[in-house]
Amino acid sequence: MFISLRELELHEVEFSQEFRPQVIDFGPDIRQQTPLKASGRAELIEERRGRKSAIEDIRVVGDFSTRIEVRCARCLEPVARDLANEFDLLYRPLGADAGPDERSVQRADTEISYYQGEGLQLEDVLREQVLLAVPLKLVCREQCRGICPRCGQNLNAGQCSCSEPVSDNRWAALKDLREKLKS
Repeated sequence: MFISLRELELHEVEFSQEFRPQVIDFGPDIRQQTPLKASGRAELIEERRGRKSAIEDIRVVGDFSTRIEVRCARCLEPVARDLANEFDLLYRPLGADAGPDERSVQRADTEISYYQGEGLQLEDVLREQVLLAVPLKLVCREQCRGICPRCGQNLNAGQCSCSEPVSDNRWAALKDLREKLKS
């Protein structure tokens, strides 16, 4: 769904959309399992900059919900999670904040995104919001034992056949020093 500046100049735009899995690309690590439901509204906000200058910002307020599947950070098995979140976003025309001089970024500036052209795609807004809502490291369960670093066996499914622990060569110099100190 395209949120057009021309339409926003006339009235605020309300949306209630449902996106089937694979309509929005979340990358290779995230698989959408249920439809992504989103609803909200978009409005045009005119920001005055001086007496003659004004910038047309787009404010998008709404919420979304879906179910995703990612890989467990320890054992790499699929993990399904429900995601739901609310958002209140501000989009400014690309280049509106550019100036000839450098300036420091204020905290309020970090909350602003930019659009280019005659509006923005709702799908792009939702892609960003879903990706921000996914936890960085998701585990299938708190007691997940992960995989064997030597053979790759999922240790939750059973013990591997590796008999001796894997030694880390980075500690070899300290092991030699320890042997010298003992003698």
